[in-house]
Amino acid sequence: QVQLVESGGGLVQAGGSLRLSCAVSGSIYSISTMDWYRQAPGRQRELVAEITPGGATDYADSVKGRFIISRDNVKNTVYLQMNSLKPEDTAVYYCNADYQASYSDYIKGAHRRSWGQGTQVTVSS
Repeated sequence: QVQLVESGGGLVQAGGSLRLSCAVSGSIYSISTMDWYRQAPGRQRELVAEITPGGATDYADSVKGRFIISRDNVKNTVYLQMNSLKPEDTAVYYCNADYQASYSDYIKGAHRRSWGQGTQVTVSS
């Protein structure tokens, strides 16, 4: 069983910063791409940022230049540094990992995905 546990959310004023963390634990052989998504009330979940094992990153246009995704491959943890926060960044933030649970998955080329429980980020104006 694989678990993803997010932390670091909270209430912050516009222009402020927060740093989210997501630790992956459990039966893992390897982790590929790690992502952060967010979902605001009444809206669909959207991809915010992603990072490959080698550190290549991609961002939604709405957060480029303000958010930074990073990862620690030893700790199996992904981070999201959020700067210059805006009220429209208010949402529940979820991490997601593409992983292989065992050597058998690796041999078969099988990939699995799991979600964290989410952490609330609220930005006041």
